[in-house]
Amino acid sequence: MLRVSSRNARFQQFQALLGNRGKRQRNREFLVQGVRPITLAAEYGWPFRALIYDAERQLSAWARTMLADVPAQQVAMSPDLLAELGEKEAGPPELVAVVEMPADDLDRITTGPGFLGVLLDRPASPGNIGTIIRSADAFGADGIIVAGHAADVYDPRAVRASTGSLFARPVVRAPSHREVAAWVSAQRARGCPVVLAGTDEHGDTNVFDADLTRPTLLLVGNETTGLTGAWRDLCDLTVKIPITGAASSLNAATAATAILYETARQRLLATRPHLSLLGLLGPVGQGSADGEDIGVFRAEDSFGHR
Repeated sequence: MLRVSSRNARFQQFQALLGNRGKRQRNREFLVQGVRPITLAAEYGWPFRALIYDAERQLSAWARTMLADVPAQQVAMSPDLLAELGEKEAGPPELVAVVEMPADDLDRITTGPGFLGVLLDRPASPGNIGTIIRSADAFGADGIIVAGHAADVYDPRAVRASTGSLFARPVVRAPSHREVAAWVSAQRARGCPVVLAGTDEHGDTNVFDADLTRPTLLLVGNETTGLTGAWRDLCDLTVKIPITGAASSLNAATAATAILYETARQRLLATRPHLSLLGLLGPVGQGSADGEDIGVFRAEDSFGHR
């Protein structure tokens, strides 16, 4: 066990993981804050490098169990220093974890007849990355790809926004569209006809009219500039969400979540067609020509929680 009660070199190494992307990447490790994210990281078998705990408080049963069961260096830290690592206004957390990054290998993502993936093209906001990872997990995506010059998946803000879903689904970083295009081509050659569906406010097809029951990789563009020309050229179709009111567009995370929900709705309906006859999972009436009839859903028929 290591004790840290001053701003020594070891503390500074931990502190650097908060805001120094280069050091996170060089060391292949990142900080995890919060009970649920730490618990899910352990449940899904992510390698822990350190568990840092409050040296001056009585720990909860959860914290004691983590320290007993998770192989990692144990670090007893003074509460004022731990509060800095926890970034909580309410005081120091019980635990902060240092977790090892996995390899950025696209083959970590499994494809098949029901494949659903999400690709983020140069996302600028760590919070949006985490929120989309959370939504992708909630609606059954098999993996998430973050491509190009993007905010860091392992930024504490992204990890917190994912509420632990980062650990439940493969999230892979790719330098550009080329690596992903080669991976998609390989999946198609193996018999999985992955469709690339770009999301765009000026898309060719309303999302409700697109067939998203096929193996699909949803492409979500940068918050300001959308998808690059290279990604647009790769798309098999582009979809849009009909909106009304004074809003000119939707936040990237909000739009991605809406399209993920529609994808999950279509897939559930395909496996349970009787729900459409009952009016539980389909549009009201025939739907309007401009797609404003979004549909009526009942809470008891919503998709399961993890």
